[in-house]
Amino acid sequence: MEGPRQYPLSMSPPELRAFLQSARTVAVLGAHPNPLKPAHYVPSYLKEKGYELLPVNPAYAGRVLWGRKVVGRLDELEKPVDILNIFRRSEALLGHLEEVLRLRPGLVWLQSGIENPAFARRLEQAGIPVVQDRCLMVVHRQLLG
Repeated sequence: MEGPRQYPLSMSPPELRAFLQSARTVAVLGAHPNPLKPAHYVPSYLKEKGYELLPVNPAYAGRVLWGRKVVGRLDELEKPVDILNIFRRSEALLGHLEEVLRLRPGLVWLQSGIENPAFARRLEQAGIPVVQDRCLMVVHRQLLG
């Protein structure tokens, strides 16, 4: 039987629950318009739960998702971000590192199947906690019902 999910050492499950309750803005790197893709239905769930979504994907820049215009880069976001929810291949993450460091989100969340220890280590060294290889929708349901 599998044990409990592990979260960043800097954030226990009760701390993560409190953070998710207080967070308001979620940037979605790799946002997708196809409702069958996790990069669409996970953010749609978060929108239903009251989060403001900021979609980021150069392939869909200018389109509207979740009532917001999609931007091509994280640097184009014009407001602070509580959670950066990432739907990108693990090997692509280091290419976003400098933008993420400039953005300074309260938490970086790498969706299921996405992990990059070097990327996570650099962010955590900068004081940005990271959750890797977990579905934000599933964890949100577990912690907040």
